[in-house]
Amino acid sequence: MGSGITRGKALLAGLAIFALGGLGYWGFQAVGFEGFSAGIAAQGVLVAVVLVWTGSYLFRVVTGNMTYMEQRRRYRSAYEAATDEELQQRFDALSPEEQEKLLRELGQLNNDNAS
Repeated sequence: MGSGITRGKALLAGLAIFALGGLGYWGFQAVGFEGFSAGIAAQGVLVAVVLVWTGSYLFRVVTGNMTYMEQRRRYRSAYEAATDEELQQRFDALSPEEQEKLLRELGQLNNDNAS
């Protein structure tokens, strides 16, 4: 269930960029650019799009805001919450004497409080 780039997604992205270049070429021709100038303008737009995308990717890498890193953080916090809840339930299931003994062994209670 990963959200990474598969071969199919990469192919679709390539086709989308190709189609965007073609649409840009005809769009620039429609507003009055000549054939060669329309091609250069369309390429310039595509290069700008690729540079912005690459820049955003590098920014996410540097800030650690990648999909994998986010998934790992969410998994870790959910795991810690479940573990804390299970430990609390186990502790609550102990008798008061066992709770006191465990807390004393863990250094949470001073031995001075012993009766």
